[in-house]
Parts: sequence; C-alpha cells; structure tokens
Amino acid sequence: MRSFTLFLFVVTLASPLFAIDEKLEQAEERAFKQAAAMVEPSIVRIQTVGGLDRVGKLLTGTAATTGVAVGKDGYIISSAFNFIGKPTTILVEMTDGRRLNATVVASDRSRMLTLLKVEAEDLVPPEPAPKSSMRVGQWAIALGRTYSNELPNVSVGIISALNRVWGKAIQTDAKISPMNYGGPLVDIEGRVLGILVPMSPQGNAETAGVEWYDGGIGFAVPMEDVFVAVERLKKGEDLKPGLMGIEFGGKDRLAGEPVIDRVRVESPAEKAGFKPQDRIVEVDGKAIARQAEVQQALGSKYAGDKVAVTVKRKDETIKGEVTLVAELIAYESGYLGVLPVRESAEATPERGVGVRHVFAESPAAKAGIVAKDRIVKFAGQDIADANALRDAVSRIRPKQKADVAWLHDGAEKTASIELASLPNDVVKSLPSVLIPPGEKTDDAAEEKKDAKADAKKPEDADAKKPPAGVRRGWFSENAPNGEHSYFAYVPDEYNAKHRYALMVWIHPAEDTMEAALKAQWKAICDQRGIILLGPKSAKLGEWSLDEAEFVKDTADQFVERFAIDPSRVFIHSFSTGGSFAWHVNFKYRETFRGAAISGQPLKERPPENSPSYRQQFHLTCGSKDPLFPQVQATAKGLQAFKYPCSFTKEEGRDAKYPAGEQVQEIARWADSLDRI
Repeated sequence: MRSFTLFLFVVTLASPLFAIDEKLEQAEERAFKQAAAMVEPSIVRIQTVGGLDRVGKLLTGTAATTGVAVGKDGYIISSAFNFIGKPTTILVEMTDGRRLNATVVASDRSRMLTLLKVEAEDLVPPEPAPKSSMRVGQWAIALGRTYSNELPNVSVGIISALNRVWGKAIQTDAKISPMNYGGPLVDIEGRVLGILVPMSPQGNAETAGVEWYDGGIGFAVPMEDVFVAVERLKKGEDLKPGLMGIEFGGKDRLAGEPVIDRVRVESPAEKAGFKPQDRIVEVDGKAIARQAEVQQALGSKYAGDKVAVTVKRKDETIKGEVTLVAELIAYESGYLGVLPVRESAEATPERGVGVRHVFAESPAAKAGIVAKDRIVKFAGQDIADANALRDAVSRIRPKQKADVAWLHDGAEKTASIELASLPNDVVKSLPSVLIPPGEKTDDAAEEKKDAKADAKKPEDADAKKPPAGVRRGWFSENAPNGEHSYFAYVPDEYNAKHRYALMVWIHPAEDTMEAALKAQWKAICDQRGIILLGPKSAKLGEWSLDEAEFVKDTADQFVERFAIDPSRVFIHSFSTGGSFAWHVNFKYRETFRGAAISGQPLKERPPENSPSYRQQFHLTCGSKDPLFPQVQATAKGLQAFKYPCSFTKEEGRDAKYPAGEQVQEIARWADSLDRI
C-alpha cells in the first residue's frame, strides 16, 4: 500500500492535473490584472502637505495616499485617516499626470470617509458592486496608488465577512495598510466592492483599527453606501453617528438581553418615553433578541435619521419613533462624598456599607454622616455593598435630591440630601487603610510545585496563564506571550484577604524608570495597599499601538492572580509614555478606571463619559515644561466632558517626573478612586 501511495504521488506530479493547476494560476493572475485595469482610471494619488506631524503615537507624515473618483465633476472620496494631521495643502495627482489642489468638502465620522473636490470635469467614477451580490469567500482585490502614479499597488484576498463593525463594513483578509487607505476593494469583475478604511468595532476614533494593518483584518465601506453618503456630504456638513441615548446593563454586550438599564437625560430615548427596565423587542421592523442586534440595527444610522423602536414594559407594548442625535448631554454622576470601608474576606457581613472617610464640605458631611457610620438605604433602595451604593448614586444627577438612611451608634438616621458634582481637586490629607500582614508562604516552593504540575500538561495548555504562586517584593517575570516582560512590586506584607489597588506603569521611551519608581513608590505601595505593575515595550525606544493588548492582558492577569479591587485599577505614566497610556486607557475602559499622567497631553478627542466606565484622571506638569499649556488644556477639556480630572501645576519645574510631594498627591488620588 505504501509503495502504491508513493507511486500515485509521483504520477500526480507528472500528470496533466499539475499542468491544469498551473494554467489556473495563470488565468487567475490575468483576471486580477484585468480587474485592476478596469478600475485603474478611477484611482487617484493624494499628497498632503503641512499639518501635524503626529496624532497620538501615530506619525502622520506626508507619504502619498489614495482616493477614488465618485463624480465626473471633481468629487473624490478617500479615508478620513489620510487627513487626521489636518494638512494645510492637499494635492491630487490624476492618472494623466495633472496635479490639482483639493479642498475638503465634508467627512463621514461614522464610516470614516472624507469627500474632496478638485476643479475638473472629466473624472471617471467606477462601477459599484451591488451589496446583494457580495458573498463570503469571493475574491477581493485591494488597490492603492501610493508608490507610483503609473500603476496601482495590488493585494489579493477574499471577503471574509459581511456586515461587520455594526453593519458598516465588509471585512477582507487582503493586506490593508495606510498605503491603500482610501483606495478601492474590487471584485474579480473590476467592480468596486467598497472603499478601504481603518475601522474597529470597539470605537470610532480617527485612528481606530489602524493597529490591525497588514494583519489579515481589513475593512471597506460598501460602495453602495459610499454613494449614498456622498450625496449628503456634498452639502458640506459632516455626517455623524446617530445616538439614541440608552445604556444596557451587564457585561455581555454581545449576547445580553436588550433590557434598558439607563436612559440619558434629554436624549431621544427619554423624549420617546422609554424607561429603565424596558426591553427593546423591535427596531425598524426587525425583531430584537440581543443587545448586539440593537447596536447592529443602529450602527449604520446617522444623526438626524428616524428610527422606529418598540419596547415591552411588563405586559405593555410601547412603540415610538426616535430621531437620532450627534451628541448627548454629557453624563455626570452625582457625588455623596464618602469613601466606603474596604471589607476583608473574613469580615462578618453587616447591613449596609461602612463609611471609611467623609470628605469635607461634601453632601454627606453636611448631612452629618461621619466615619464608622453605615449607609443602609439610598433613594428607597436597600444597600448591600459599596458597588450597590455606587451604582445607586451614579443614577442621580448633581443638584438632585435623594433620601439617605444610615446607622450612627446603632441608631438609624435619615435625610434628604442634594448631591454634588464629583470634585476635581485631590484631598490634602487622607489617612491610609491599615492592612494586617498576610500569612507568609514559601513562594519558591509554590512555584516549583506549580512548575511540576505544568510540566505534565500539553505544551499549549494554559498558554496565556500568568505565572503561578503568590510572589512578594520587587520582581521581574516574562509575560506568557513570550515576547514581553514586566517588573512588579507586591507589598512584603501582602494579605490576600484584603483588596489592593493596581497601578500599571507605562514607561517613557528609552527608560523603564524602574529604579526611580522603586525609590519613590515602594513605601507608598506598602502604606496605601497598592500593587505596582510595569510592563516593558518589546523595543525600549517606543511603544507600538498593537502592544496595548499585552498591557491590558497583563493587568487582567494580575487582577486574577492577586487580591485586587477592579474599581481601583489605574494607569500611571510620564512624558513620552503618556501618549501610549492615553491610548490604552480609553481603548480598554472596562479594565482601567482612570489615569495619572504627568507631562503629556491628550492629543485626540476623548470618548464620551459613560456610566458604564467610571473613569477619573489626575494630571501634573511643571510650569517650565514646554507642554504645560497643552497639559492644562487637556485637564480643562476632560472636565468639560464631565470627567473628574484634577490638575497640579509644579511651579518652577521643567519636564521631569513629579517631585515627592506630587507623588504623594497621586497616591492620595489613587486611594480615592472608589469614592462615592
């Protein structure tokens, strides 16, 4: 049998079938070339001049980019990413060699497209492929006109998914990168499937999805949708994503039930009469069973679009028409003014929430609540723990009143309290929490024991599992991904029965600052109950955007490995590390509850403040630091978005890491992250 198999294999190589395969490849190559040639007259080369050198961590540069003609009368569509640097001049090079000045007409902020206009009357729009003809698995050819104006650059793949990014995009595995953003994705017949753009299901920032380039995950806006958007963009007004103003509860955003948890103030949903606990059952005539289906139905809508929504309220069916809006009134939580007691795992459950500290001049202080009292009711709701109190308070806006009941020396007191806004300053004095020493274990013996157990497992078992064993002190480890490492400090008296804060340090370029952190933070971590984690970039010179996932995964692993309070996980950074820190913080808001950043402004528009992601910020900057005005403006901008954000000006100091007094202030800020 073996000899027969070998003989058959040899015959196969020499058989006509091999020649057929070769002919098939040649036929495919001809088809790709013909498809590219058919759409080539519609592809233009775009050169940007001037503007910003960087946006966040991204170099904006002046390399050529791509656009596609969408009208004989001079209209050209391209990716909005190509213009994030706000260039002073845009030049379009036509296929015949003409170089024409272009002006920006408007941008589609939902699908990340920009419409340009040049003075020409002889452009050649391409033939669009109908959305109804698109199939997963069909050929998809990505084109760009970057390297040369003579011939477009080509990358071949397939359509790997339809209706991606909440119904806005086609997904392809053809290599997509800044060299062909704004170019066409073409089918084998030379029809344009869509316009290539960076895009992400997790956000709609200008740079969202850029980190996936050349990674087998690329997106294109269907050409049918592009032409619809172009007609609206010609009016000169930007198109923005449409918002209804609802929040769902729970963490399972994909499969969770579409039950409304919050309705934003003065939002379209509130005006339509929708309320918390209403269940969405239909959007524009389509039945809804999961939260993701609501986002899918609304994801492709623009501000100004009307949407028919049906909800169930107990046994009642309520139908409403909402007009989506571009912006909602910024969310702002009410503020009671207490720090809850951090109960140990051994504590006997008591009624309500213990009060660790009451902030001066806060609503709680004015009502007479003091440390060691226990809050047992808020707004008519029995309070079981700190999370329940925090959630209840977050549903009341500043200047609104709520009834509060608390125990003082065993007697119950009540008051109607007007809530305030979360303050932006850091308390001048805050006693730390005394955590009793934990039981000592032989960490080395535990690690050897775990290593023996792991040796018996298959190689790929628990590939992402963090190193086992409870380590204390200052130590370094390799990350499970095999490409990175990190240093960390776990207080010597670490007690697993108490919850700690986690400070994730994002180092600046060229220096991890490990020695400086050890000198400044070791004693503070012991005093305040903080675990320090310092991920290291693969290349010490800089962080790349795709390393954000490594930072997030390492932080999540520490939350599982040690006794860490998820509500007190925050990022700390300085100087050039700050740009990457801002990116990580806003990309993974479900993990990080805020950031303390020194000497580095936020260079992009932040996402809207949301009750689903409770985030707070602390910024410091020396008065002689050249970036001081920008850092100060960042603080004011975050406050305008209703994020709690404190700012400290270090008089007479240049671009240096904060001095000892300011480090203590950062520690007090971190110790207040769970304030209510």
